[in-house]
Amino acid sequence: MSLIGQRAPDFTAQAVMEDGTITEMNLHDYLDGDYGLVYFYPLDFTFVCPSEIIAFSNRMDKFKELGCKVIGVSVDSQFSHYAWRNTPVEKGGIGSINYPLVADITKSIATDYGVLIEGAGVALRGSFLVDKAGNIRHYVINDLPLGRNVDESIRMVEALQFHEEHGEVCPAGWNKGDDGMTPNAEGVASYLEGHADDL
Repeated sequence: MSLIGQRAPDFTAQAVMEDGTITEMNLHDYLDGDYGLVYFYPLDFTFVCPSEIIAFSNRMDKFKELGCKVIGVSVDSQFSHYAWRNTPVEKGGIGSINYPLVADITKSIATDYGVLIEGAGVALRGSFLVDKAGNIRHYVINDLPLGRNVDESIRMVEALQFHEEHGEVCPAGWNKGDDGMTPNAEGVASYLEGHADDL
């Protein structure tokens, strides 16, 4: 069953917060009416994962500008998260990233979001965009070898906000500043007349 339009499955779990402290975190309390990007990765101290985690951290100013909080989740413990965060990047760590990493050692969160690989006991690379009402509006799930594009996650936040503000829909390849499309037959015809060759 698709999670689109459904309330993001809530969870309360131990997390290493952006200031480096370990505490219990509840998803919807933490989001507190803001947009959220909840993403899953397989394991700490692995290969593709640190590149993604650092890429999210490097773009946190943009996520904050959009009013979107980022939360990373894996099946590791909070202590593993803490150790990895306190390992320098040049030694295979992730350094002092500036958003929470949640410990899903029971694998219940990954199960609720439909990203757990049962036999392997780790999560696929799932990214879930949560709107201000707490509902999932977009998600994408990559297989383990395929690192995600964090700029695409930002684009989807911008697209959702554009739709919410203007009521228009975002056609293929839409980027912030581009024209939207009025969601009716006339709107489609008008948009394609001016943009079909650029699609």
